[in-house]
Amino acid sequence: MTKQARNKESNQGRSGTWAPLKILPFRAFWFAALGSNIGTWINGVSSAWVMTDLSPSPVMVSLVQAATSLPMVLFALAAGALTDIVDRRRYLLFTQIWMAAAAAMLTVLAAIDQIDIWNLLILTFALGIGASLATPALNITAPELVPRSMLPEAVALSSLSMNLSRSLGPAIAGVLLAQIGPWAAYGLNALSFIGMIVVLWRWKREPEERSLPPERFFQALRAGVRYAHVASPFRAVLIRTTAFILFAASGWALLPLIARVELGGGPGTYGLLLSFVGIGAVCGILVLPRLHELASRDRLVLAASLIYGATIMALAILQSEEMLYAIMTLSGAAWVSVLWSLQVTAQTSVPAWVRGRALSLYIMVFSAGLALGSLFWGWVAASTTVPTALLLSSAGTMVAALAVRNFSLGSREAPDLAPSYHWRPHPPAMEEPDLRRGPVLVTVEYEIGLDQRRAFLEAIRSLGASRRRDGAFAWGVFEDLEKPGRYIEFFQQASWLDHLRQHARVTREDQRVQENVNRFHTGSEAPRVSHFIGGTPTASTDSPAATGGMTEA
Repeated sequence: MTKQARNKESNQGRSGTWAPLKILPFRAFWFAALGSNIGTWINGVSSAWVMTDLSPSPVMVSLVQAATSLPMVLFALAAGALTDIVDRRRYLLFTQIWMAAAAAMLTVLAAIDQIDIWNLLILTFALGIGASLATPALNITAPELVPRSMLPEAVALSSLSMNLSRSLGPAIAGVLLAQIGPWAAYGLNALSFIGMIVVLWRWKREPEERSLPPERFFQALRAGVRYAHVASPFRAVLIRTTAFILFAASGWALLPLIARVELGGGPGTYGLLLSFVGIGAVCGILVLPRLHELASRDRLVLAASLIYGATIMALAILQSEEMLYAIMTLSGAAWVSVLWSLQVTAQTSVPAWVRGRALSLYIMVFSAGLALGSLFWGWVAASTTVPTALLLSSAGTMVAALAVRNFSLGSREAPDLAPSYHWRPHPPAMEEPDLRRGPVLVTVEYEIGLDQRRAFLEAIRSLGASRRRDGAFAWGVFEDLEKPGRYIEFFQQASWLDHLRQHARVTREDQRVQENVNRFHTGSEAPRVSHFIGGTPTASTDSPAATGGMTEA
């Protein structure tokens, strides 16, 4: 999709939940993802059920979920950095081919009846590696394919794809396991990657315009972690995700045992329970945009977390299969309400340059909680009983939701994080410094009325947060003792290249914050900005060469 077409779509505004599907590239990705997600759920249900045949131990059954989630913990952050700095189309093609190959190996092993506990866990782990590498890149594709005004709808449709597959995949898996065998389920998963491979092969992605060299891998990792630490709405996403998933993981980890032991059912029962989760999630997705108009994301997450905790309690208490189907429907609606709210905030609270890394942190935290929670609640169930583990996790889900409710996900309207380009292209210099030279010191001088000093210092704190978030390793404000009201703000970057990157990262929201600070300035001219650089010049000049510290003003 060209930039002109995307701008035209943006001018038209939103036109409902289904509007992104009118855009051909997004529609192709959506249907390809739906097919792949169905295969993923078929594989997950099949592996969990096969493990109950190989070992009835709650710990071993929960290890299937852990083997799926652990790669997200280990590789998601690295995947986010790669997403932001490499060719995304080729990168995604590699991940899809990797997962298709792992699924094909499972198919062959199942067909010749050679699956055991360890090759099941190893190949499940391999599929998890592929998913962990692909997920950040797939999750940030939507902002490229739709205008920003449609981003919440695009996220909702992506969740709809996942939850439609959650309805269809388990039901299909139950039929295949009961009527044919695991090899058919694994084979269908291997085939499900073909659609995404074809779409990626045909995707004509616009090359990114880069005026600066891409960040190095470890530098990109540090930048992503630094951004998450400073950006408060995104930090709130990580905190609330952790509080929810550590306790909520029990439902997913122990559901195969509920179906087999507590209900005395077969693979069809397990598949139906998961299908009703998917039905509830689909219903939730359809009403979430309306609910978002009536309540903030903070309230949605709190209410949905409490409801989800209540459904875990019902799983522990109820013995009626029919009543549990209704409970699982409510569970799916609550689950997707929490995740939709968190993911929309994660998508809209970070700018494009760091979105892959930010989303990978969200995925990593979510997956770490799911893996650790699955193992922990599996151990509790093995040490006590499955109902006892569910009751304890239900109480934990509710208490945790209340404990973190004050970590706000931000206002209903997302900040404008488009690049502002309101800074000059680069500071004027007598000579162009080497990009690697540094560190760089930037100072900004303000003249503030004596009665406005307190208000000025309050306002400039937000500006300091944006400086650190975009790459500054130090920031501060000092007042001149000889001339009260004269302030100097300073911030430092590691190199000249890092400072130039900061120019490209400043958003319209940062511009608004900077304009709010500048309104306190009483001088006849704009605040004076000066740049100083350390290190040795690469060319001789009339000025003395610095030898590694800051140059003098």
